[in-house]
Amino acid sequence: MLRTMRRWGWMLFSVWLGCLAEGARTPELSVQGSDTMVVLAQRWASGYMGRHPEVRIQVSGGGSGTGVAALVNRTADVATCSRKIRAREVEAYVRAFGVRPREYPVAMDAVLVHVHPSNPVKSLDFAQLAGLFSGRIRNWKDVGGPDLPVVLYGRESSSGTCEFFRETVLQGGDYSSRMQTLQGSAQVAASVATDPAGLGFSGGLPGSGTRRLSLAQRPGQKAEAASEETVRTGRYPLWRRLYLYVHTPVDQGPVQDWVGWIRSEAGQSMLAELGFYRLER
Repeated sequence: MLRTMRRWGWMLFSVWLGCLAEGARTPELSVQGSDTMVVLAQRWASGYMGRHPEVRIQVSGGGSGTGVAALVNRTADVATCSRKIRAREVEAYVRAFGVRPREYPVAMDAVLVHVHPSNPVKSLDFAQLAGLFSGRIRNWKDVGGPDLPVVLYGRESSSGTCEFFRETVLQGGDYSSRMQTLQGSAQVAASVATDPAGLGFSGGLPGSGTRRLSLAQRPGQKAEAASEETVRTGRYPLWRRLYLYVHTPVDQGPVQDWVGWIRSEAGQSMLAELGFYRLER
Protein backbone atom coordinates (compact mmCIF):
# COMPACT_ATOMS: atom_id res chain seq x y z
CA MET A 1 0.00 0.00 0.00
CA LEU A 2 2.79 2.39 0.96
CA ARG A 3 4.66 1.56 -2.25
CA THR A 4 1.53 2.32 -4.31
CA MET A 5 1.04 5.65 -2.54
CA ARG A 6 4.66 6.60 -3.18
CA ARG A 7 4.30 5.69 -6.87
CA TRP A 8 1.18 7.87 -7.20
CA GLY A 9 2.92 10.63 -5.31
CA TRP A 10 5.84 10.65 -7.76
CA MET A 11 3.43 10.63 -10.71
CA LEU A 12 1.51 13.62 -9.35
CA PHE A 13 4.78 15.43 -8.63
CA SER A 14 5.95 14.80 -12.21
CA VAL A 15 2.69 16.15 -13.61
CA TRP A 16 3.01 19.23 -11.40
CA LEU A 17 6.58 19.85 -12.65
CA GLY A 18 5.37 19.44 -16.23
CA CYS A 19 2.66 22.05 -15.66
CA LEU A 20 5.21 24.45 -14.21
CA ALA A 21 7.49 23.95 -17.21
CA GLU A 22 4.58 24.49 -19.61
CA GLY A 23 3.58 27.67 -17.81
CA ALA A 24 7.16 29.00 -17.88
CA ARG A 25 7.75 28.19 -21.52
CA THR A 26 8.74 31.18 -23.64
CA PRO A 27 6.11 31.93 -26.33
CA GLU A 28 7.58 31.09 -29.75
CA LEU A 29 6.06 32.41 -32.97
CA SER A 30 6.96 30.90 -36.33
CA VAL A 31 6.81 33.28 -39.30
CA GLN A 32 7.42 32.14 -42.89
CA GLY A 33 6.83 33.43 -46.40
CA SER A 34 7.77 36.32 -48.67
CA ASP A 35 11.44 36.70 -49.56
CA THR A 36 10.73 40.37 -50.28
CA MET A 37 9.57 40.79 -46.68
CA VAL A 38 12.03 38.49 -44.89
CA VAL A 39 14.49 41.20 -43.78
CA LEU A 40 11.60 43.50 -42.85
CA ALA A 41 9.92 40.76 -40.80
CA GLN A 42 13.24 40.00 -39.09
CA ARG A 43 13.62 43.68 -38.17
CA TRP A 44 10.07 43.75 -36.83
CA ALA A 45 10.75 40.59 -34.85
CA SER A 46 14.01 41.92 -33.44
CA GLY A 47 12.46 45.28 -32.56
CA TYR A 48 9.53 43.67 -30.79
CA MET A 49 11.64 41.10 -28.92
CA GLY A 50 13.87 43.93 -27.69
CA ARG A 51 10.82 45.28 -25.88
CA HIS A 52 9.39 41.86 -25.00
CA PRO A 53 12.26 39.48 -24.18
CA GLU A 54 9.76 36.86 -23.01
CA VAL A 55 8.71 36.28 -26.65
CA ARG A 56 10.69 34.48 -29.38
CA ILE A 57 9.89 35.07 -33.06
CA GLN A 58 11.54 32.97 -35.77
CA VAL A 59 11.38 34.32 -39.33
CA SER A 60 12.19 32.51 -42.58
CA GLY A 61 11.53 33.06 -46.29
CA GLY A 62 10.80 30.75 -49.19
CA GLY A 63 8.16 32.81 -50.99
CA SER A 64 4.62 33.98 -50.29
CA GLY A 65 3.11 30.73 -51.55
CA THR A 66 5.40 28.74 -49.27
CA GLY A 67 4.31 30.85 -46.31
CA VAL A 68 0.60 30.30 -46.95
CA ALA A 69 1.20 26.56 -47.39
CA ALA A 70 3.00 26.54 -44.03
CA LEU A 71 -0.02 28.24 -42.48
CA VAL A 72 -2.33 25.55 -43.90
CA ASN A 73 0.03 22.77 -42.79
CA ARG A 74 0.43 24.35 -39.32
CA THR A 75 4.18 24.66 -39.57
CA ALA A 76 3.87 28.46 -39.22
CA ASP A 77 1.78 30.78 -37.06
CA VAL A 78 2.10 33.73 -39.44
CA ALA A 79 2.60 33.92 -43.22
CA THR A 80 4.22 36.98 -44.79
CA CYS A 81 2.76 37.71 -48.23
CA SER A 82 3.73 40.25 -50.87
CA ARG A 83 0.34 39.71 -52.54
CA LYS A 84 -3.19 38.89 -51.43
CA ILE A 85 -3.98 35.31 -50.55
CA ARG A 86 -5.47 33.29 -53.44
CA ALA A 87 -9.02 31.93 -53.43
CA ARG A 88 -7.68 28.36 -53.66
CA GLU A 89 -5.42 29.01 -50.67
CA VAL A 90 -8.34 30.33 -48.64
CA GLU A 91 -10.35 27.22 -49.60
CA ALA A 92 -7.53 24.93 -48.44
CA TYR A 93 -7.29 26.78 -45.13
CA VAL A 94 -11.07 26.71 -44.57
CA ARG A 95 -11.13 22.97 -45.32
CA ALA A 96 -8.47 22.45 -42.68
CA PHE A 97 -9.74 24.77 -39.95
CA GLY A 98 -13.30 25.84 -40.75
CA VAL A 99 -12.49 29.58 -40.79
CA ARG A 100 -10.48 32.01 -42.89
CA PRO A 101 -7.00 33.09 -41.79
CA ARG A 102 -6.81 36.62 -40.39
CA GLU A 103 -5.50 39.21 -42.88
CA TYR A 104 -3.50 42.27 -41.82
CA PRO A 105 -2.08 44.84 -44.30
CA VAL A 106 1.24 45.96 -42.84
CA ALA A 107 3.06 48.06 -45.47
CA MET A 108 3.10 49.36 -49.04
CA ASP A 109 5.71 48.48 -51.63
CA ALA A 110 6.80 49.43 -55.13
CA VAL A 111 7.78 46.65 -57.52
CA LEU A 112 10.83 48.09 -59.27
CA VAL A 113 12.07 47.51 -62.82
CA HIS A 114 15.86 47.59 -63.18
CA VAL A 115 18.28 48.16 -66.04
CA HIS A 116 22.05 48.49 -66.16
CA PRO A 117 23.26 52.10 -65.58
CA SER A 118 24.69 52.19 -69.11
CA ASN A 119 21.28 51.52 -70.70
CA PRO A 120 19.83 54.78 -72.12
CA VAL A 121 16.20 53.65 -71.70
CA LYS A 122 14.61 55.79 -68.98
CA SER A 123 11.00 54.61 -68.95
CA LEU A 124 8.66 51.91 -70.23
CA ASP A 125 4.91 51.38 -70.34
CA PHE A 126 3.11 48.16 -69.45
CA ALA A 127 2.70 47.14 -73.10
CA GLN A 128 6.46 47.36 -73.61
CA LEU A 129 7.13 45.54 -70.33
CA ALA A 130 4.72 42.77 -71.28
CA GLY A 131 6.39 42.44 -74.68
CA LEU A 132 9.82 42.21 -73.10
CA PHE A 133 9.03 39.77 -70.30
CA SER A 134 6.88 37.55 -72.49
CA GLY A 135 9.68 37.32 -75.07
CA ARG A 136 7.79 39.03 -77.90
CA ILE A 137 10.33 41.88 -77.78
CA ARG A 138 13.85 40.48 -77.73
CA ASN A 139 16.12 43.42 -78.57
CA TRP A 140 16.58 46.66 -76.67
CA LYS A 141 16.55 48.68 -79.90
CA ASP A 142 12.81 47.98 -80.22
CA VAL A 143 12.12 50.10 -77.12
CA GLY A 144 14.67 52.86 -77.72
CA GLY A 145 17.73 51.13 -76.32
CA PRO A 146 20.99 49.77 -77.76
CA ASP A 147 21.20 46.98 -80.33
CA LEU A 148 21.50 44.23 -77.72
CA PRO A 149 19.44 41.11 -77.04
CA VAL A 150 17.45 41.56 -73.82
CA VAL A 151 18.51 39.36 -70.90
CA LEU A 152 15.62 38.83 -68.45
CA TYR A 153 15.87 38.34 -64.69
CA GLY A 154 12.90 37.62 -62.45
CA ARG A 155 11.67 35.80 -59.38
CA GLU A 156 10.85 32.12 -58.86
CA SER A 157 7.27 30.86 -59.22
CA SER A 158 6.60 30.65 -55.45
CA SER A 159 7.32 34.38 -55.14
CA GLY A 160 4.43 36.76 -54.56
CA THR A 161 6.37 39.37 -56.55
CA CYS A 162 6.48 36.99 -59.53
CA GLU A 163 2.71 36.44 -59.35
CA PHE A 164 1.95 40.13 -58.84
CA PHE A 165 4.05 41.14 -61.86
CA ARG A 166 2.49 38.41 -64.02
CA GLU A 167 -1.05 39.45 -63.14
CA THR A 168 -0.48 43.21 -63.31
CA VAL A 169 1.85 43.54 -66.30
CA LEU A 170 1.43 40.31 -68.30
CA GLN A 171 -2.32 40.14 -67.54
CA GLY A 172 -1.92 36.55 -66.42
CA GLY A 173 0.20 35.54 -69.43
CA ASP A 174 3.39 33.49 -69.37
CA TYR A 175 6.91 34.71 -68.83
CA SER A 176 9.50 34.07 -71.51
CA SER A 177 11.20 30.71 -71.09
CA ARG A 178 14.49 32.64 -71.37
CA MET A 179 13.90 34.54 -68.11
CA GLN A 180 16.40 33.60 -65.42
CA THR A 181 14.55 33.06 -62.13
CA LEU A 182 16.28 34.00 -58.89
CA GLN A 183 15.32 33.51 -55.27
CA GLY A 184 15.53 37.06 -53.94
CA SER A 185 15.22 40.68 -55.02
CA ALA A 186 18.84 41.36 -54.12
CA GLN A 187 19.95 38.62 -56.53
CA VAL A 188 17.88 40.14 -59.34
CA ALA A 189 19.39 43.59 -58.79
CA ALA A 190 22.93 42.19 -58.51
CA SER A 191 22.54 40.30 -61.80
CA VAL A 192 21.23 43.35 -63.67
CA ALA A 193 23.99 45.52 -62.17
CA THR A 194 26.64 43.42 -63.96
CA ASP A 195 24.76 42.89 -67.25
CA PRO A 196 24.50 45.80 -69.75
CA ALA A 197 21.67 43.92 -71.51
CA GLY A 198 19.84 43.03 -68.28
CA LEU A 199 16.25 43.77 -67.35
CA GLY A 200 14.76 42.65 -64.05
CA PHE A 201 11.99 43.30 -61.52
CA SER A 202 12.04 43.13 -57.74
CA GLY A 203 10.29 44.26 -54.60
CA GLY A 204 11.57 46.20 -51.61
CA LEU A 205 15.03 47.75 -51.53
CA PRO A 206 17.29 45.23 -53.30
CA GLY A 207 20.50 47.23 -53.25
CA SER A 208 22.44 49.61 -55.48
CA GLY A 209 24.17 49.30 -58.83
CA THR A 210 21.14 49.48 -61.13
CA ARG A 211 18.95 52.24 -62.56
CA ARG A 212 15.24 51.96 -61.82
CA LEU A 213 12.89 52.83 -64.64
CA SER A 214 9.94 55.18 -64.51
CA LEU A 215 6.75 53.37 -65.52
CA ALA A 216 3.47 54.20 -67.23
CA GLN A 217 0.43 51.97 -67.25
CA ARG A 218 -0.61 52.99 -70.79
CA PRO A 219 1.27 54.23 -73.88
CA GLY A 220 1.42 58.02 -73.97
CA GLN A 221 0.78 58.33 -70.23
CA LYS A 222 3.33 60.18 -68.09
CA ALA A 223 5.84 57.74 -66.65
CA GLU A 224 6.34 57.96 -62.88
CA ALA A 225 9.31 57.02 -60.72
CA ALA A 226 8.73 55.14 -57.48
CA SER A 227 8.62 57.34 -54.38
CA GLU A 228 6.57 57.50 -51.21
CA GLU A 229 4.27 60.09 -52.78
CA THR A 230 3.73 58.27 -56.09
CA VAL A 231 3.24 54.91 -54.38
CA ARG A 232 0.80 56.12 -51.72
CA THR A 233 -1.20 58.13 -54.29
CA GLY A 234 -1.17 55.27 -56.81
CA ARG A 235 0.57 57.29 -59.54
CA TYR A 236 3.40 54.77 -59.69
CA PRO A 237 1.55 51.92 -61.37
CA LEU A 238 3.37 48.95 -59.82
CA TRP A 239 2.42 49.52 -56.17
CA ARG A 240 1.00 46.93 -53.82
CA ARG A 241 0.19 46.23 -50.19
CA LEU A 242 2.13 43.71 -48.12
CA TYR A 243 0.28 41.40 -45.74
CA LEU A 244 0.51 39.18 -42.71
CA TYR A 245 -1.84 36.19 -42.61
CA VAL A 246 -2.27 34.81 -39.11
CA HIS A 247 -3.46 31.34 -38.11
CA THR A 248 -6.82 32.26 -36.58
CA PRO A 249 -6.64 30.13 -33.38
CA VAL A 250 -3.36 31.82 -32.33
CA ASP A 251 -4.48 35.38 -33.21
CA GLN A 252 -4.40 36.47 -29.58
CA GLY A 253 -1.88 37.25 -26.88
CA PRO A 254 1.71 37.64 -28.22
CA VAL A 255 0.71 37.26 -31.89
CA GLN A 256 -2.01 39.87 -31.68
CA ASP A 257 0.26 42.21 -29.72
CA TRP A 258 3.11 41.83 -32.23
CA VAL A 259 0.83 42.54 -35.21
CA GLY A 260 -0.58 45.59 -33.42
CA TRP A 261 2.96 46.81 -32.74
CA ILE A 262 3.89 46.38 -36.43
CA ARG A 263 0.94 48.56 -37.47
CA SER A 264 1.74 51.17 -34.81
CA GLU A 265 4.12 54.11 -35.17
CA ALA A 266 6.97 52.01 -33.74
CA GLY A 267 6.67 49.31 -36.41
CA GLN A 268 5.80 51.61 -39.30
CA SER A 269 8.82 53.83 -38.57
CA MET A 270 11.10 50.93 -39.60
CA LEU A 271 9.80 50.77 -43.18
CA ALA A 272 11.63 53.63 -44.89
CA GLU A 273 15.17 52.38 -44.28
CA LEU A 274 14.30 49.12 -46.05
CA GLY A 275 12.64 50.75 -49.06
CA PHE A 276 9.01 50.21 -48.05
CA TYR A 277 6.24 52.70 -47.35
CA ARG A 278 3.76 53.28 -44.55
CA LEU A 279 0.18 52.18 -44.85
CA GLU A 280 -2.27 54.78 -46.12
CA ARG A 281 -3.71 56.92 -43.35
